[in-house]
Amino acid sequence: MNDYSFKFSDCLLGFQTLFIAIGATVLVPLLTGMDPSVALFTAGVGTLLFQLITKGQIPVFLGSSFAFVPATIYGIQTWGLPGTLFGLAACSVMYFFMSLLIHFRGQDFINRVFPATITGPIIMNIGLVLAPTAINMALGKTGDGATALFEENTALIVAGVSLLATIIARLFGKGRLKLVPILVGIFFGYITSIWLGIVDLTAVHQAKWLQIPHFTLPSWNWQAALLMLPIAAVSAIEHIGDIVAIGGITRRNYLQFPGLHRSLMGDGVATIVASSIGGPPSITYAEVTAGVAITKTYNPGIMTWASIVGITLAFVGKVGIFLQTIPTPVMGGILILLFGAITVTGLHLLAQSKLDLMSPRNMTIVGIVLVIPVGGLTLGAGHFAISGIGLGGLVGVLLNLVLPQTKPTPEPVYN
Repeated sequence: MNDYSFKFSDCLLGFQTLFIAIGATVLVPLLTGMDPSVALFTAGVGTLLFQLITKGQIPVFLGSSFAFVPATIYGIQTWGLPGTLFGLAACSVMYFFMSLLIHFRGQDFINRVFPATITGPIIMNIGLVLAPTAINMALGKTGDGATALFEENTALIVAGVSLLATIIARLFGKGRLKLVPILVGIFFGYITSIWLGIVDLTAVHQAKWLQIPHFTLPSWNWQAALLMLPIAAVSAIEHIGDIVAIGGITRRNYLQFPGLHRSLMGDGVATIVASSIGGPPSITYAEVTAGVAITKTYNPGIMTWASIVGITLAFVGKVGIFLQTIPTPVMGGILILLFGAITVTGLHLLAQSKLDLMSPRNMTIVGIVLVIPVGGLTLGAGHFAISGIGLGGLVGVLLNLVLPQTKPTPEPVYN
């Protein structure tokens, strides 16, 4: 349960959690033309609603979903922001449908459709697919590698300092310092960035102390809804992988309690609330899950603090802009460790399942679920294209349902 008593260490951990999530949370609106302050506000509100619906049991933070970025850009260009927001809000219907289906079919249904042969590699893919993003950022580029923001050797120095400081704090830190290794990494990486002259604080000086986010209401548009709903189905599968991942880290079965139907419902409610006031759809953040794995602090109350800080910063212009001045190599170095931790979590889940991964059936499912996202396969046409972790998970679910069960493969005998 959430611990709502005031603890300075939990507040500090909440601030660290927001640091981990803020880059991606504000990047989605920057890519799509939405207001970053609204995204920060809806991330905080969405996480609080998620905690309410899931009884304060799951230590996750909900931020802006990247799955909808191409469709959102197309929607805003075609119908404008209000019409696109209606389509994004309609995505909650898919979450609600899957939530009700799982609620009435029960835990056995979840285990049958999402066994370890699917959830394990999905979790691994969260780390593996995002790994190039970490490397690109460490090299001083944007996450997709399309644009160089900093000179490569300078970026590598900053990323190396951030990563090394995080590792040292994690392994050798004492007391509260051991709880916030990511903040330590960000601090030393930022100081190094200032020393190397790659931090520009001009925007911070020009920003206002107080600002009201530019909230926008949706307008009816059934075409936008039809565009977004298929993407929501794939995003829901990613959600399941994230919930299994955090459960593997904390060693609790969140699929059973508070229940996957509650977590899906929470994600759906967060999405409809965000899209109703001008924010992007919500998704559980793998970076934050990895942060939980690194710090081993499992109290969901930390996410409450992260939400409160996020909501507050949405109205404090200078602080929000200051956080955006953190150079990408600082976070790139840290994300190398975080995404690696997520990959190991999926591997650990597979090892714990004690499945025979050399059996033809299991090898087929695990191999295909792993290779499709890592290989970058995309199916579909135009803005209806499905790719990445969602496509791999969807294909894995279908294979698991149609491939016949096979007898265990006998171990070879060597003379």
